Parts: sequence; structure tokens; C-alpha cells
Amino acid sequence: MSLVLLGGSVSPFVRKVRVVLEEKGLPYQHEQVNPFAPPPGYREISPLGKIPALKDGDLTLCDSSVICAYLEKKYPSPALYPSDPADYARALWIEEFMDGGVMPAAGPNLFLALVLRPLLAGKAEPDADAVATAEQTWSEKVAPLLEYLEKQLGDREWFVGDRMTIADVSVASILANARHAGFAPERKRFPKLRAFLDRMWARPAFKKAIEEESPIFGKRAARITD
Repeated sequence: MSLVLLGGSVSPFVRKVRVVLEEKGLPYQHEQVNPFAPPPGYREISPLGKIPALKDGDLTLCDSSVICAYLEKKYPSPALYPSDPADYARALWIEEFMDGGVMPAAGPNLFLALVLRPLLAGKAEPDADAVATAEQTWSEKVAPLLEYLEKQLGDREWFVGDRMTIADVSVASILANARHAGFAPERKRFPKLRAFLDRMWARPAFKKAIEEESPIFGKRAARITD
């Protein structure tokens, strides 16, 4: 098996690549890598020490967006990037909006503070202050970004064009981590985005990943009611 994905399953960027591999029906091996304690030699593959990385025979790549673009070029069917230049640019923009906008706004105070840190510290629940900070972050920093996504989606099934693209994979992957932290776009405020996420998370590729993560990280997700 020539394709080897390196990175922790719960990373939204690792999940993005994993879903692309699954959607394209590509066989691959997944090796868990903790970015906080990477194995010896990992920086030779990923100079910044970040995850994911990908091995394809003698080729090594890092950065989820680079990896997904490479997979599209080498394994173009089914296509996950639009052929129309304008739609292609829009798909890349949504991917960057999630990776460079939503994730930095949501990651540290939601998933990291409410899920990962308590888990590593052996705590059953996060501190009350961390919960309050997360709720404030969601309301003040994340929700305005979700409003943009709600408008961009409109009445369409997909963010760009008439089929699933990397834009959709990126949105669903980043917000899956918010889900693990107990947050999801409210149905009344973001009905189109929430319905989109329900569809995406029910796809076999996402369902497989989330179900594997949920026994460890799904406790707070079970509290989502709306």
C-alpha cells in the first residue's frame, strides 16, 4: 500500500485528507502521529512539525490543502475540485476560510480547552471557566463566521456548484471538532448550514471517522440538542 497518512485522527486537517481518500476510494494506511510528541524523524517529512503528512511511495507531502490538491491531480475521479475556474477559486476560498479563519477562531477555546486538555489531564469535565470562555468564543467569534457560511450556502445543496467539493469537506471537517466540543450551528439561526452538516456527517466517509472518534471525544457532542 503506497499511500500512508500520518497524523492524529481527531485533527480536522487529518480528517479532511482522510475523507478525500475515502471519497476517492483510495486504499491507504493511517499512522497515528501526536503533533505534541512527534516520532523521531517526523520533521524531515513535515518541517513545521504539523499534521497531516502523506507518503506516496518515495514522495512525502505535508499540509492538508497541498495533500488534497495532490490527490486530486493524481487520482482525479471522482473529482472534488470544480473544473470551472471561478468555481475552482470559490472552492479554494471556502477551504481557506475554514482553515485560516474558522479553525483559529474556534480551535483553542473549544476543542482544545474543553476536550483535549481535560482528556490529557485525566479530568472527566473541563473547568467551569473554560466552558464559559468557550461559550463566549462561540457567540462572539465563531457565530459571525457561521453567518457568512449560511449566506454562501443559500438554498444550494453544496457550497460550490452542483456536487460535493473540497469546500464542503473543509466545512464539515472543521465543524466536526466543534461538535466534539459540544457546539453546532443552531438549527433556528443556521438552518441551511445545520442541514448541510447533517448530510455531510452522515456520508460514509465522515460517519466512519466520527464514529471512531466519538468513544473518546463524543461525550460533549451528546449534549447538542438543537
